[in-house]
Amino acid sequence: MSSFASYHIYRQQLLAEYPADQIEDVLPRLQNLRHRQKEWATLSMSKRMELLSHLGERLTMQKDLLADMICEEVGRCRAECAAEIQKSLDLIKYYTQIAPNLLARKSITTQATVSEVAFEPLGVILAVMPWNYPVWQILRFAIPALCAGNACVVKPAPSVARVSHTLRDLIGDALPFFLACVEHQDIECLIQHTDALAFTGSTKTGSYLASLAGKHLKKCVMELGGSNPFIVMADADIQAAAKDACRARFRDAGQSCNAAKRIIVVPEIADEFIAQFIEHCRTLKTGDPMHPETSLACLHLPSAALSMQNFVDDAIFQGAQCLLGGKILSQHQYAATVLDHVPLNAKVATEEVFGPVVAIFRAQNAEDAIRIANHTPYGLGASIYTSDLQQAHQWARQLEAGSVFINRHTSSDLRMPFGGVKSSGFGRELSEFGLYEFVNIKSYWQK
Repeated sequence: MSSFASYHIYRQQLLAEYPADQIEDVLPRLQNLRHRQKEWATLSMSKRMELLSHLGERLTMQKDLLADMICEEVGRCRAECAAEIQKSLDLIKYYTQIAPNLLARKSITTQATVSEVAFEPLGVILAVMPWNYPVWQILRFAIPALCAGNACVVKPAPSVARVSHTLRDLIGDALPFFLACVEHQDIECLIQHTDALAFTGSTKTGSYLASLAGKHLKKCVMELGGSNPFIVMADADIQAAAKDACRARFRDAGQSCNAAKRIIVVPEIADEFIAQFIEHCRTLKTGDPMHPETSLACLHLPSAALSMQNFVDDAIFQGAQCLLGGKILSQHQYAATVLDHVPLNAKVATEEVFGPVVAIFRAQNAEDAIRIANHTPYGLGASIYTSDLQQAHQWARQLEAGSVFINRHTSSDLRMPFGGVKSSGFGRELSEFGLYEFVNIKSYWQK
């Protein structure tokens, strides 16, 4: 029988092991969850918000424990893990405040005596979640879905089983939610027996799961990979841009779909920017992610360091220059690496690099910078650094991305929709738009 196991990434010690759920045992639980969802949907909006707020209180009491668990299991720096828990708490507070108004019936003026739009739950929503933000990713999906009256079943990543089970225990029995720790081959069965699908992960896996959702005519939201451009124009604040670029690329050891992965510079500021950027990168420290002085996290997957080396070797073979790093430190640590003069045919230009390697592309001018930024199958986010804000908005409209940040690195904000285009997926999370993804927007018309 297969199992879901958690390891201490830095020390390589087994932390916990759970047997995989058998699909024949999960299906009766799904049926029971359907009954619970109908009961949950009949609760008053105020009662649902009250129960979700209680979850926030329980998470607050255990926030240090959860941050420690994430640090050990994922390998991210402890401060970054604490920030994940705080953002999750903010998410609960945000949605419990805005959901009642956004989900209230809305009257529409027509020739009818009554014409309204209602936002009703779809039923049981399945989420297939990644390892890199094991609390935030689950709650980012589950909280708005639960607000709308849905039930949630989550298939977590096998390598973060301990923190996933701890989160499940904190959620408790008051909410219609359960973990389904099934094998990958059982996911289609889950899709078939649920009403919609949310997925966060790689484009390859997302494409496969979206095809299964389409096969069974299930609504889905796909939050997939990214290769976000970080564009520095001639009139940018170089000092601020260099500092932001270092954080944007190397936070969480670059293991985020929304991290800056490609830096694009114009000739006027290229050398000055790169020099300052390198100085910031040199200050990054590897080590035990639990220690406050560690600023470059571990790599979670055992194959990640070798994958980074393959990217670097290919880029150098294609003509790039390695200005910093470019070497494996241990199985779960790779040096902060800066590649310059990267050609567009290098793998780092066309594939998602999920680790601490950044590629610098030298554009001929501003228009060429936008062209290079769009020269990718991905379209999640983008950043533009410039002092000409009017021109920045014109460039932003040309960028093929779900979000554009001007004079700031890419991130997510609870109040703004999050998602991408092209191979970065479709649908939106967060904000009111994320709340509406898993509802039946039903029209009522009375003569």
